[in-house]
Amino acid sequence: MAKGTKAKRKTKSKKITLKMAQSCMELTLDGKRRLDLSFKGITAVPKCVQKLFHMDEVDLSRNTIRKIPDFIAQFIKMTVLDLHSNYVSISDNLPVAIGYLQNLKDLNLCNNRLTSLPSELGLLNKLQTLNLGLNQLEALPASIGALEELRHIGLSDNRFTRLPGCLLKLKKLESIKMDRNPIIAEKIPTEKPVSISESFYLVKESFLCKECLNRCQPIKLTRFEKNKNKNTRAKNASKSNFFRVHKLRSSQQKTKCNM
Repeated sequence: MAKGTKAKRKTKSKKITLKMAQSCMELTLDGKRRLDLSFKGITAVPKCVQKLFHMDEVDLSRNTIRKIPDFIAQFIKMTVLDLHSNYVSISDNLPVAIGYLQNLKDLNLCNNRLTSLPSELGLLNKLQTLNLGLNQLEALPASIGALEELRHIGLSDNRFTRLPGCLLKLKKLESIKMDRNPIIAEKIPTEKPVSISESFYLVKESFLCKECLNRCQPIKLTRFEKNKNKNTRAKNASKSNFFRVHKLRSSQQKTKCNM
């Protein structure tokens, strides 16, 4: 009995008082008010945190939080919300209220158990960075296409089989991380689907230096020549299409050397 009681105590959520939460407040080098409740062993966001709604940045990462409370909407000044490495699983556990965080620029939901996302994420019109890596997502809500300020999105280690179409609407998007997704190659429907395991980023051509563009050209020609078609039209079409795809993947060289 004693052992059983001990085990239960280990899984019990740690209680955070207002005084404890206030002791976790700090001022960043750029003058932002930051609340750091990471590594606190909590399974829920403490209710006392509501009184600290004036925070600019909130870190709730590396806990076992399963649901984000509705009172998160009170943090209207918040620009950074870090929820990575928790147990948030379904879109219902991300409240509709998250759409009220109109000043949010950086949202980290990496390493949770998400299988879907609420459409209200599309209301975060100042969001610039969205990290959704290490989840179980197969698709993104169409509303993501309304995030006009989004520049970086992380989708690594999920279940995407293709690039989400809503991302094509984002004119300011600079990079998409899709490492370790079961991306399906659909170029040749008669063959078995091929899983692409390589890492790559999608960036605009304008971000590429001359050296990277030069590297892209010979690779395009070499691979194209290996797959010559007898039909001239088919040959020209496949050359154009392949270059467009490969040019995006070759941009990884530029991303790695400059970031």
